[in-house]
Amino acid sequence: MRWSIKLVKIAGIEVRMHLTFLLLLAWIGFEYYQKGGAPAAVSGITFILLIFLCVILHEFGHAMAAKAFGIQTPDITLLPIGGVARLQRMPDKPWQELIVAIAGPLVNVVIAGVLFLALGLRMNSELFEKLASPTGSVLPKVAVVNVMLVVFNLIPAFPMDGGRVLRSLLAMVMPHSNATMVAARIGQALAFVFGFLGLFGNPLLIFIALFVYLGASQENAMAQMKDVTSGVHVRDAMVTEIATLGQGDTIDHAIETLLRTSQHEFPVLDESERVLGILTREPMIRALKESGPHTPVIDVMQRCERTVHPGDNFEGAFRLMQESACPALPVVDDADRLVGLITPENVGELMMVRSILRAGEMPAWRQARQAAP
Repeated sequence: MRWSIKLVKIAGIEVRMHLTFLLLLAWIGFEYYQKGGAPAAVSGITFILLIFLCVILHEFGHAMAAKAFGIQTPDITLLPIGGVARLQRMPDKPWQELIVAIAGPLVNVVIAGVLFLALGLRMNSELFEKLASPTGSVLPKVAVVNVMLVVFNLIPAFPMDGGRVLRSLLAMVMPHSNATMVAARIGQALAFVFGFLGLFGNPLLIFIALFVYLGASQENAMAQMKDVTSGVHVRDAMVTEIATLGQGDTIDHAIETLLRTSQHEFPVLDESERVLGILTREPMIRALKESGPHTPVIDVMQRCERTVHPGDNFEGAFRLMQESACPALPVVDDADRLVGLITPENVGELMMVRSILRAGEMPAWRQARQAAP
């Protein structure tokens, strides 16, 4: 994720921090300083750091559960709104997804349970009232927040864990895409409820409503894409008629190529036809303005370290294109020579065509009914 820095690597998983998280710490420190001076500021920052330590442990719960099913997690990123574990993929079997989804909240249940027992706490309104206070012990607050994290994450709406729990349970009795659609609609309905309640004085609910609605929509779109492209290989989706640039070419030659083609992404190749990077229209025009037409394309292109092969599964290639910073995904042969390109435009066209074809397919039960005398 851009604008994030690596903090530590644990069990092969990079723990990263988005730079905006520092803004959260600064804001919390300032707010607490105004209420109680330097000691309160230190207490507030310590409280937030402990909360996000619990969030990281929550994400490691997901990662460790996924690892048990052979799914790796390259990194966990700490954001001001929480943590994100970037799993390579979600499990294919519903019961496995259920375990991975519930593993995170279970970590918070354990943390809350240990703190409540160790500190001799009882759940009551007084504990919640102390959350906003700049004074008092930090650990009881951490215990209460872990309870809140469990409740919040189990809301049956994407992108919270509760949405994935609901989807996995539904997928045990219906197709995965249908289960995702039902879970997404439930999440969107809850988003409208949160938004409506937020209009009566709680702006945070409006933010949660937007967060839930967008998360549900994105998850549904991804599930439908997976369903539509099932069985599709990279060779079925790649563009093969490609205008390329050489490593010795300059921006003026790239501009000429841009004007005589309809391409937006141009692979830059070395003498052996291996991909060095991708040059797109915007950097090309910007370089023409700022450094002139004789600028080498290799100084402007975006380097791409990830490639796929024609026989690879398209779903994995699409996920790789999303994860990589490259604007298009090169398709290479066994000698690493360019044979095609996957671009956002042809992915969209593939999705549209496959959706139309699948919508026109007649279910087997209807064919049998029509064939019956």
